[in-house]
Amino acid sequence: MSSAVCVCVCVCSGWWMGTSNVQLGAFTVVGYLLYRFSQTLPALIRWPIRLFCSLTGLSALWSWVGRLVGTIRGIQNLFKFLSRAWRFIVRSSGDEAQGSVGSGSPRDPGLRLILLGPSGGGRTSLANTLLGSKGRKSPVGPLMESTKSTAVVDGREVTVVDTPDLLGPSLGGNRRAKEALRSLQLVSPGPHAVLLVLQAPHSGRGINQDAHRAIQATMELFGDDVLGHIIPVLTHADLLGQKHTTVDQLLDVDTDLRRTVSLCGQRPELVDDRPDCPPEAQRTMSRQLVGRVMEMKELRGHFVHKLQRREERFREELLTDMASALARKLGHM
Repeated sequence: MSSAVCVCVCVCSGWWMGTSNVQLGAFTVVGYLLYRFSQTLPALIRWPIRLFCSLTGLSALWSWVGRLVGTIRGIQNLFKFLSRAWRFIVRSSGDEAQGSVGSGSPRDPGLRLILLGPSGGGRTSLANTLLGSKGRKSPVGPLMESTKSTAVVDGREVTVVDTPDLLGPSLGGNRRAKEALRSLQLVSPGPHAVLLVLQAPHSGRGINQDAHRAIQATMELFGDDVLGHIIPVLTHADLLGQKHTTVDQLLDVDTDLRRTVSLCGQRPELVDDRPDCPPEAQRTMSRQLVGRVMEMKELRGHFVHKLQRREERFREELLTDMASALARKLGHM
């Protein structure tokens, strides 16, 4: 208010002192219009208007209107900045809320697994345990083709490929090789872990599954480099006697299992894969296995078959040849 009084005093001290309020209002409007009009003119013809205002005594009014317009512009810019900041805060809080709603949306990069093992070892039951029976349908009869299933487990997307009996002779060499490569394609660019699913020794089912032979067959299909990505999983823990309830006890009495562990360097996981296993126990086993796979992923990344590396080199060579041919064609144009 004091600034307005000072301005009025300065204005009234000019040649129009004593004029009516109507005249003062008219000069104010004229000064504002002249100021706004001068802002749209080139600098070359703007100075005559300033000279006119100086000669007629409108200089003080000119500067007052200029300061007023500058203040209004500053307030507008402030409101624009505050509006943008508010929209950014609202958008950020909305994204955080959306990312934290439920366990149905993955918050971490996914995991890719391949299940291998002889018939009767419990591959399909283990897949159901890992995915909580949410991401797949159990096949009717023996599995004849590699199948892919995906589900969100504790906020992390997990992809599991269940395979036929690739480690035995029942499918024949050509079919085994084809399904092994198909399983790799289903988890492209490669699995973070290969779970070698075997029936636990001394589980009383009367099926003898040679763990050492199984790991040798796995190396024949996928190469020696797969050893660093194998995690042995022993199923049917519910059928073990009281003398063999832990992994250490099984390692003490089973030579093949000890040789398997020495080859892959990974401690086996013992799981209870029966269909009527309590849901909480299944979730605990699933978290434990997923945790093992996460550790392997952080340590070694994903597995790449030597045939995949050869395919990548072939693609690079083909791309180079095609680029050279195209460059020669462009050179003749």
